[in-house]
Amino acid sequence: MKTFSGFPPGKVRSVTLPEPVFSDLVPIIDDLAELKLTLHVLWRLEQQQGKVRYLRRADLAADQTLLAGLGGSPTEALDAALARAVERGTLLRTHTIEGEGSEEIYFANTPKGRAAVEAIARGEWPDELESAGRPNVFALYEQNISLLTPLIADELREAEQTYPAEWIEEAFREAVRQNARGWAYVLKILERWARQGKRHRKSRGETPEDRRRYLEEKNG
Repeated sequence: MKTFSGFPPGKVRSVTLPEPVFSDLVPIIDDLAELKLTLHVLWRLEQQQGKVRYLRRADLAADQTLLAGLGGSPTEALDAALARAVERGTLLRTHTIEGEGSEEIYFANTPKGRAAVEAIARGEWPDELESAGRPNVFALYEQNISLLTPLIADELREAEQTYPAEWIEEAFREAVRQNARGWAYVLKILERWARQGKRHRKSRGETPEDRRRYLEEKNG
């Protein structure tokens, strides 16, 4: 059995969830994977900014913390848990057109979520959705690296004011691909893009030499 080591000392970020989650929803969920998915999605939506918040299926499929907790085949377990959450009415599922294909996106079953789904069904795309769906820098850090500390939080705020949100999100993905899950590595990617131009960096990506230098610096 895996055990929990307890909450860390110092200030820990809190999550606010509606009371019906615990009084009405959790008691009727009878599947462990669905329960884990539900709490995870509500947690991630709460971390977002904007009037209307949503998650893409691709966001969930790339979240290793979530997939590790679902058990079994990650893709099958994710799809089954999503289907149950939609059937239960916790989540609302719709599709957006991306080029020649479509993309699944999910909203919480709230008044704003229902209004957004209805708008998309009419062929509209509410302006506030564009920024709302992107996780903030604190959520990206906790999802991909570790629990947030006050010192790191200050550095993240500074980065959020310095670099575009899409750069930060892509830099985290690049760090995960290179198996270099550290804020120092993410920051180095951002600094290189700022110096050399993101298009140049995107064309060749981060190289093994970049990762070697990061590990050497990390290990002193």
